[in-house]
Amino acid sequence: MKKFLFPILSGCLIFLLVSGKLLGQNSGANFRKIENKAFKVGEKLTFDVKYGFVTAGVATMRIPEIKKITGRDTYKVIFEVNSVPNFDWIYKVRDRYETYIDVEGIFPWRFEQHIREGNYSRDFSAFFDQRKGKAKTSGGSYDIPKYVNDIISAFYLARTFNYSKMKTGDKVHLQNFYKDKVYDLDVRFLGKERITVGAGTFDCLMVEPLVQEGGLFKSEGTIVIWLSDDDLKVPVKVKTKVIVGAIDAELSAFEGLNGKIQAKK
Repeated sequence: MKKFLFPILSGCLIFLLVSGKLLGQNSGANFRKIENKAFKVGEKLTFDVKYGFVTAGVATMRIPEIKKITGRDTYKVIFEVNSVPNFDWIYKVRDRYETYIDVEGIFPWRFEQHIREGNYSRDFSAFFDQRKGKAKTSGGSYDIPKYVNDIISAFYLARTFNYSKMKTGDKVHLQNFYKDKVYDLDVRFLGKERITVGAGTFDCLMVEPLVQEGGLFKSEGTIVIWLSDDDLKVPVKVKTKVIVGAIDAELSAFEGLNGKIQAKK
C-alpha cells in the first residue's frame, strides 16, 4: 500500500507548476500579481480514495486562514490524508502537509510535510526565500528559480491557469522543487470530459503530468487529473495506474468555494 497510496494522495498535486507563458507575470515588479478567481479562504474539498470498489482513505484540502509570512499575506493551506478505520489494519496512513501561499503572487513561502504510513515516517520543512532565490530546508540550503513551488502550492497555482487556448496534446514545460533539487515536469492537455463522482456530475478539463526520471515519480503517463471546466478549476477526480490496478481519488464534498461551480450539471 505504501508504494501507491502516497503518490495518488500527494504526488498528484505536484503537476502544473509555474510557467511565465501561462501566468502572464509582470517581470518589472518586485513580485508578480496573479488574478485568482479559483479559491479563497474557507474553501474545503473532501475526497474519497478508492482502490477498486473499496474506499481506502479520505483526503481533505482546506484554506482555514490568511497568515503573515515575511511581511506578506499568505493563504494557509492544509492537506491531510487518512486511511479509513477498516483499512488501518492493512496499512495505516496519517499524512499532513501545510503550505503558505502568497495571496497576490500565488507562490510559496513555507512548506511542511509530515508522513506517517505504516512503519514509515518522514518530517520535512522548507522556507522559500523568494527574494534571495534560496530554499532553506531541514536538510540544507539550495538554489531555486524565482517563484518555484512545492507540491501543494503548485496545485493551487495550476487552478489559476487559463486552459481555453490549449489544444489536445499540447504540453507545457514546468519545474518543481522537492527535497533538495529542482525537477522538470511536462504537463499534457488531454481534452474535456463529463464525469460523475460522489459530489455530482461535472464537465471537466483533463490533464496528464509527464514526470521525468527523478522526483516523486519515475514513470510516464501514470496520472490523469480532471478539473472542473470553469473559473474555479476544482479537482474532481484523480486516477493513477499502479502495478496491482488503479486508484481513484474522487471529490465527495465541498464547501466555502469562491463562487458557484458552473461546470456542475
